[in-house]
Amino acid sequence: MMVTLNKTWISLLVMSLSCGLLTSVKADDEQSVIPIKAVVVTMFEHGELAGDRPGEFQFWVERFPLDQQLPFEMGQHPLRLSASGVLGICTGGGVTNATASIMALGLDPRFDLSAAYWVVAGIAGGDPVDLTIGSGAWARFVIDGDLAFEVDAREIPEDWPYGMIPLGAHAPAAPGDDVTQGWTVDTSSFTLNPGLADWAVATSKEVVLPSYPESRAFSKQFRGFAGALSEPGVMLGETLSASTYWHGQRLSQWANDWVQVYATPKMNFMTSNMEDSGTLTALYRLARIGRVDTERVMVLRTVSNYTQPPPGESAVWSATADYPDSGLPALESAYRYGAAVVQKIVENWAVYEAALPSLEASAGP
Repeated sequence: MMVTLNKTWISLLVMSLSCGLLTSVKADDEQSVIPIKAVVVTMFEHGELAGDRPGEFQFWVERFPLDQQLPFEMGQHPLRLSASGVLGICTGGGVTNATASIMALGLDPRFDLSAAYWVVAGIAGGDPVDLTIGSGAWARFVIDGDLAFEVDAREIPEDWPYGMIPLGAHAPAAPGDDVTQGWTVDTSSFTLNPGLADWAVATSKEVVLPSYPESRAFSKQFRGFAGALSEPGVMLGETLSASTYWHGQRLSQWANDWVQVYATPKMNFMTSNMEDSGTLTALYRLARIGRVDTERVMVLRTVSNYTQPPPGESAVWSATADYPDSGLPALESAYRYGAAVVQKIVENWAVYEAALPSLEASAGP
């Protein structure tokens, strides 16, 4: 009997110690989770993350700075972290890389992203009707341009403006048409927080940009295009996401129509990108399990080139031409406009952790 009691006592002691150890480990794990104020999402890099030709990530790494490197085996590049709680990721180019990288980051147990703001900051093709090289547009909608029927350009009916057709439709759609009646998918359009987009524009409005004479000279070819001939600036403007690098006057017309069809007729296509529908798909899925707040997502795209050629040039020439100034105007703008917003979030974290920034709140009483 005594032996049985001793065994029971020992078992209870072991269980008690084990529970205490597990509780201690759990507490340590919780303490080691890094709370993140903002996530900077970039898409591509040339070579190393610092010290060579810059891509979208390098200026953030070097200047913000994001000076701590963290391993990220599920991603394309290591993560970078600042002492102030800003996390940076470079997803890799294209919708598929963006989707996989953002999903992997969102599920990473090292980070608490529940209150984090997400700032996508990358370069893009720009509609010369609306904006010039170096300009930036904060989006209210991200629209997918890959989910479509496409007819080869040599076989398009004569009365069609282009060969792109909404899923489930039988002909191209016009702004205001209902494209929800046929079969479709739920990742064709993502609505961003419009108040946050307004605040981002206002916050980045005073940013000073470098001058790039080569890009200004290149843009002067676009006679009759008010946007291309304007000075670089920041504004509201929707972005169309497609892994296919499309180009030309007819496809620019399609992009303008497509954005209004899948957003609202009041929205305006301004930039083309290759990743953002993937990023938003992942973020919206992560929001379902409370890992992300999609009301805190902002998308900035800055113009490195145009989506169609200038008068007198072909679409093929324009699509394959080198970017003026090697794309530096757009890379600078993406960092400077984006950093102005991220820095404001960090500086006012005591407020913005719980309450979203807004123009009304910024104006004060």
